Amino acid sequence: MEILTFIPLFKQTLWGGDKILPFKHSALNIERVGESWEISGLENNETIVAEGKYKGCKLNEVVAEMKDKLMGKDNYKRFGNRFPLLIKFIDACQDLSIQVHPNDETARRHGLANGKTEMWYIMDSEPGAKILLGLKKKITPEEYKKMVDENTICDAIREYEVSEGDCFFIPAGRIHSTGKGCFFAEIQQTSNATYRIYDFNRKDKDGKCRELHTEKAAESIDYEVKDSYKTHYTLAKNECAQIVESPLFCTAVYDIDEPMTLDYSELDSFVILIGLKGEGYLTDEEGRETPFSKGNTVLIPADMNTVSVHGSVKFLETYI
Repeated sequence: MEILTFIPLFKQTLWGGDKILPFKHSALNIERVGESWEISGLENNETIVAEGKYKGCKLNEVVAEMKDKLMGKDNYKRFGNRFPLLIKFIDACQDLSIQVHPNDETARRHGLANGKTEMWYIMDSEPGAKILLGLKKKITPEEYKKMVDENTICDAIREYEVSEGDCFFIPAGRIHSTGKGCFFAEIQQTSNATYRIYDFNRKDKDGKCRELHTEKAAESIDYEVKDSYKTHYTLAKNECAQIVESPLFCTAVYDIDEPMTLDYSELDSFVILIGLKGEGYLTDEEGRETPFSKGNTVLIPADMNTVSVHGSVKFLETYI
């Protein structure tokens, strides 16, 4: 079994910035890169294995060949040959539209494979960068539609100024928007199911507003109001800090400056490691080394029992 690395898919967007390519150590000359899809099994957007035995293969082709050895027994029964998580880095130099994602049940009613629950881990963002997340007051679906029509929907959404290390779990149904200057890692279900709620009345080059999905969004929104939508955790040097635990994925963050062995012998799942800061390398059970620094994302097969991390590096760990 090998640790798998992938060729990222760089996505140019109207709102993209200039942080991703240097963060990824890429010499490409591409403007407005809004997203780097690190690991993806989404149809027509699969990432390609960069090195090793499976070099040149699409992710889902590797899943189909390795099956539960890559995915884990329960995961393979649950998801089959379609890899269930999508990993991204996102850099926004403009405010994105206010959106909501459907849950699995609603998405399937609309003819989609599944819904989209996600989480954001904020990296080195611009001073004053903000996100909108979750309702701050009780509204009904009818009131929601009226507020969209009257351009007042932002009045119902909680606002957070973000800084490095902040984490936000965003279950399907939670209304949200990424603000200008945000740079973060995203872990999500394999899905592109997004319903646009409000786009600040912006016009394209032809003077037209982008389509809104008001009815589908109204059906998808979770109208529950919470006191806070921020995920709280305690980070300790050279220890595992668990930040998200859900049936769709579990995520922890590490900040290490001494060698550490990660033991997955009792875990029936693949593991993804996402480099946030620093420099280091990984060693597998056979002593093979894989570079692992900021901007690197790797996939560890379920059959691999231990991986050693060396160097001074901060990273996310996620699995199902």
